[in-house]
Amino acid sequence: MKFSINSPILFVIVALIVAVVLAQSIFFLVKAWKRGIELGMNKKKLKRIAVTAAVFTIAPAVTIVISVIALSKDLGLPLPWLRLSVVGSLSYEAIAAENTMNAMEVASGSGAINSTQYVTIASVMTLSIMVGIWLVPALCKKLQTGMINLENRDKKWADIFSAAMFIGMISAFVGFVFCDVSDVFKGDTKGLIPVLVMLVSAVVMALSGLLVKILKARWISDYALPISLIVGMASAIPITAWLG
Repeated sequence: MKFSINSPILFVIVALIVAVVLAQSIFFLVKAWKRGIELGMNKKKLKRIAVTAAVFTIAPAVTIVISVIALSKDLGLPLPWLRLSVVGSLSYEAIAAENTMNAMEVASGSGAINSTQYVTIASVMTLSIMVGIWLVPALCKKLQTGMINLENRDKKWADIFSAAMFIGMISAFVGFVFCDVSDVFKGDTKGLIPVLVMLVSAVVMALSGLLVKILKARWISDYALPISLIVGMASAIPITAWLG
């Protein structure tokens, strides 16, 4: 039997897992609703909160759908659907998958990977991101206590430390964007593609921020991420055609 990244069996397996996750969400939603009633909260208010929360999940959902489509060319639909429906993000999943494919010398965009390569890519993507799940119960409480103690002693340095950690996290992804820029000096301009795409997304995000400030429309901030993502990905098409 020939392996396919879009095998019906994979769709069935992923659908079962996603169904379990959805069942958990519904379970806790019902529990939260009942608890709200027990606390004396107004049913009309609870309904309004639920509807508002549902509406504002549309923006992240759009981002997830785009991410699944972006990864499907190399990995098919089932694996990205599973990864981005449970735990994961496009920035991480794409880097993990691409690094694994490069290590195995698999051409990106070919969609022609065998079962061994598929399992290897899925394992790297899954096991790597699970490190965070294991570290949270082991280290998070100690780190949080340390941050609280630092903030009590010197709030300024606590803010600097928090900002430094965030910048360090972002730098890991930004470094991936700029890693091939030096190829420009060898006459290869492809390394500029991710940089220009990032700049386009950044400009769109900045414009969204200005609109929020000028128009006082806070709802724009909820859709700024998917909009900047969509525009950035769309800009990659003419930029790639231009730079090759």
